[in-house]
Amino acid sequence: MEETHRESAEWIRSLLLNAQSTPAVFRTALMSVPPSERDAWLDQVLGLDSFPDDGPELPPGCVPYLPCPVDALLRIVECAEVQASDVFVDVGSGVGRAAALVHLLTGASAIGIEIQPELVHASRDLATRLSALRFSPVQGDAAVLTGRITIGSIFFLYCPFSGDRLEKVLDALESIARTRPIRVCCVDLPLPPRSWLTFVASPSGNLTVYRSTLLDTGC
Repeated sequence: MEETHRESAEWIRSLLLNAQSTPAVFRTALMSVPPSERDAWLDQVLGLDSFPDDGPELPPGCVPYLPCPVDALLRIVECAEVQASDVFVDVGSGVGRAAALVHLLTGASAIGIEIQPELVHASRDLATRLSALRFSPVQGDAAVLTGRITIGSIFFLYCPFSGDRLEKVLDALESIARTRPIRVCCVDLPLPPRSWLTFVASPSGNLTVYRSTLLDTGC
């Protein structure tokens, strides 16, 4: 990463440590960084030097943790029209990187669900270091916990799992969608058809955004 971008990352980090950053300031700084360097830039801002290894708590059928690329999250934020009033729920949140980025870009509150204790510990360290973040990590099985996050308005899945576990999460989201409109955003994860979800946009081949229709007029 070029020295000017390192300096930019340190400047934004200092603003965050002093609760002086805003979504507009953060976005301007991020967008001044070339796409190829944005992931390294974000890791420097958040103080993420490395990621913990996956542990034995990772259930069979779940995908090992990989951080979602910054540019994929930028496209999700745009297509899902994430606002400061939203509550962004990252299903399989790892160290909290995606949830933190979405909050910093939009001001939306963020909640992360993660089953692996070491990853949850790392995400709590992140939330402690940058205390101005509106980010709450929750440890547990997403198949059990997702339906309990009833304040969520946007649910994000970066290919955390498939099969029965995904079916359970979608069933839980349907219950929430009966009480409030929600959006479901996916990266590298084709969803099985659901009558209550309608396709909104695909900003690129591996990204998809859906919205719930259960509260639409006439439904």
